[in-house]
Amino acid sequence: MRSLAQDDPTCRLLMTMPAVGAVVALTFKSAVDDPARFSSSKKVGPWVGLTPSRQQSGERDVTGGITKAGDAHLRRALCQAATVMMNRGRGSWLRTWASRVAKRRGTKRAMVALARRIGVILHRMWLDGGNFRWEGAPEPIHA
Repeated sequence: MRSLAQDDPTCRLLMTMPAVGAVVALTFKSAVDDPARFSSSKKVGPWVGLTPSRQQSGERDVTGGITKAGDAHLRRALCQAATVMMNRGRGSWLRTWASRVAKRRGTKRAMVALARRIGVILHRMWLDGGNFRWEGAPEPIHA
């Protein structure tokens, strides 16, 4: 697996992000296949199934958990990368963001939020062709 990822320029690019190894990079590349099929990188998270689920029936309205729609292998790989980033490895702005979410909302929700954000960032890196930015979060573009 490691040699397959090292031979692929897209996987090498994705592996510049902390906690993303050969398995996560190959899984992401094979699941997404063509990054241009998403009009926005923010649509990767819902496509994978990393969105809050909601069940409504009459007077009942239950929100919680994740939808679990989409590619289960990619969802699992992103969650594993998020867990590794939160618990081990070199610190980055993304890890700091996740720890702040964990203090406010809890560890499990922070892990899912981080997994979703990792997917969005990997997609954006793939489209732009740029390495992971260690120095800080990219500034939002205002039109």
